Amino acid sequence: MTATLPRRPAARPPAVAAPPGHSMLGPVLVHRRGLVTVVGLLVVLGAVVAISLAVGSVRIDPLRAVGAVFGTGTPRDLLVVGQLRLPRVEAGLAVGIALGLSGCLMQTLARNRLATPETTGLNNGATAFAVASVVSVPMSLAPPAMALTGAATAAALTLGLSGGAGPRGYRFLVVGLGLGAVFGAVTNLLLARADIDTANAAMPWTVGTLNTTTGPAVRLLELGLLVGLPTAMLLGRWLRALRFPDAVATGLGVPLGRARIAVLLTSVGAAGLSVAVAGPLGMVALAAPEAARRLTGPGPVPVVASALTGAVFTLLADLVGRTAFAPLEIPAGLVTAVVGGPYLLWLLLTTRTRTTP
Repeated sequence: MTATLPRRPAARPPAVAAPPGHSMLGPVLVHRRGLVTVVGLLVVLGAVVAISLAVGSVRIDPLRAVGAVFGTGTPRDLLVVGQLRLPRVEAGLAVGIALGLSGCLMQTLARNRLATPETTGLNNGATAFAVASVVSVPMSLAPPAMALTGAATAAALTLGLSGGAGPRGYRFLVVGLGLGAVFGAVTNLLLARADIDTANAAMPWTVGTLNTTTGPAVRLLELGLLVGLPTAMLLGRWLRALRFPDAVATGLGVPLGRARIAVLLTSVGAAGLSVAVAGPLGMVALAAPEAARRLTGPGPVPVVASALTGAVFTLLADLVGRTAFAPLEIPAGLVTAVVGGPYLLWLLLTTRTRTTP
């Protein structure tokens, strides 16, 4: 009779300690400061949404305004909130998220904090095509579709003329500024040659406002975000590697060509769809990623934090524009330009030689 020896229990693999500043939530490695920042931004964004729904020519208690979103309240509350303010807030949320996302991706791609849809010519290209569809095309073409086409055209020209956005990131920025000036001049020429009624119809596409948003354009932007935001989050590892020189990124196993194309397509799509909804809202894509980086600190590229910060900035700009000088309404694009202009000057004066975000 053969004796059987008892089996030894299998040795458990040693626990892997999380890097400093990170925690393990099951199998997921989480950046603690980034998670706290995202939760805090969600709270702030919720408060801004409630205030935007409550404040206006007809003031409503914020709790009642939130209740009206879910179909409870007086008929007046349901009318003011559901029919007038909620679509505008929804558009502001989508546009702000798209601009924050696009700015974060563009700055990471070009390794420059000044690279945004405005400085790389995307906004001006989208604006020029949208205005052309209003004042010059002899057939009825939807300005939102033309705005998206213009953004894609501007991105292709900028990328082609600069030789790429990798080691020549500074050229990408300079070429974008030049093409943006050309598209801006085309927009001004089109408006100057149009009659007064047509020019007035095209004016919202030049200043940026949430007052003339259309439902189909907002739905298209939201559909784009449902694809673009998860895609950007899945590209997190590639985005971190793109902040380093090409040799380092290649050594980390990142396919630079595919990574840059994926990041560029996501950024251009978000920027073009945002302009298709609200026109060129300047400075949001510049300020939101910078604020998100300061809040999250060193670590992963703050994709989600940038998107949420962009939504907060956009809704605040729209709230100030429609309430500060009521009954006169100031377009949100003018508010962001007034606030963002000094910020851009400060950023230019304080940017160090190393510009990698």
